[in-house]
Amino acid sequence: MKNFESFLAPQLNKFIAYRQHLGYSVKPTRSHLLRFDRYVKDKKIKPGVLQPSFFLDLRSNLKMEPMSINRLLSSVRVFFKFMVRTDCYTENPLRDIPPVPEHSFAPFIFSPKQTDQLIEAVCKRIRKEPRYYLKDLSEYMAIVLIARCGLRIKEPLRLQFHHYRCRERTIYIVKTKFNKDRLIPVPRSVAAELDNHLSVRNALVAENQNPYLLVRNRQKGLNDPRLRFVFHRAVHDIGIDRPRQVIGHMIFASPTPHSLRHSFAVNTLKRIKERGDCPQHALPVLAAYMGHQIYQYTAKYLKFIDAEQRQGLLDFAISQKEDL
Repeated sequence: MKNFESFLAPQLNKFIAYRQHLGYSVKPTRSHLLRFDRYVKDKKIKPGVLQPSFFLDLRSNLKMEPMSINRLLSSVRVFFKFMVRTDCYTENPLRDIPPVPEHSFAPFIFSPKQTDQLIEAVCKRIRKEPRYYLKDLSEYMAIVLIARCGLRIKEPLRLQFHHYRCRERTIYIVKTKFNKDRLIPVPRSVAAELDNHLSVRNALVAENQNPYLLVRNRQKGLNDPRLRFVFHRAVHDIGIDRPRQVIGHMIFASPTPHSLRHSFAVNTLKRIKERGDCPQHALPVLAAYMGHQIYQYTAKYLKFIDAEQRQGLLDFAISQKEDL
């Protein structure tokens, strides 16, 4: 783990310890503050009170996406609030520093047909040799859970054997992004595939004590890099790998595993609309199912009601690119 090295290092360490004591996850904050600390060190800033002009220079010199710049400034702003509370500063020097205008973001959206094709492509890659079969089947099940239940990529990887309740057809997800637990029902088709997975597992390794639901070998669960490789290979297999594009003030994202979560939400809201109900009314339930802290986060999925609308916007932006 890298250490803070500027003249602010003692205060930065105290701040991180303070945030940990309050129960916050400090990994992203620490990453932002390390970059800020390195900038202070590289500029050879002498000990003293930093002025707002310093942070305007910092903001203009950061070679990052506007959203990343704003997140870094937000972490630094919270740090200096701590400095004010501990009487190191009389006022926060970032109080009046405005954020950088951000690009609008259009996530990649899989249509229901593309989701089915992706899952089928992963299935076709399952190797039949005994030494690979269970691991490949576990990777397939992880993709199914992300696509059919809208899980974050880390969530199926951390599932323990007892988190799946086959009689109730539910899975229990423990402390994820917002340190919240949730119990969610899974579709019948997904439950059937999970039951089949467990039957295969019992047949191949009946005495296995691996605590994970989805396994890589006898003692370990799946890992994130490997699952991302499986996903991107399947995307390539079905011919929908697209580069990330920035056109004007709009970012059109490339397919990622998280795109399956976006697509689950968008396609769920689309089905609700098609049966004549109001998608807005479903947001609190969908938010709870997906583990959002507040349902306003889920409302962002209303920006795109299907994959075709998103593709239409991209095609239009490309056609007008010379004018942007």
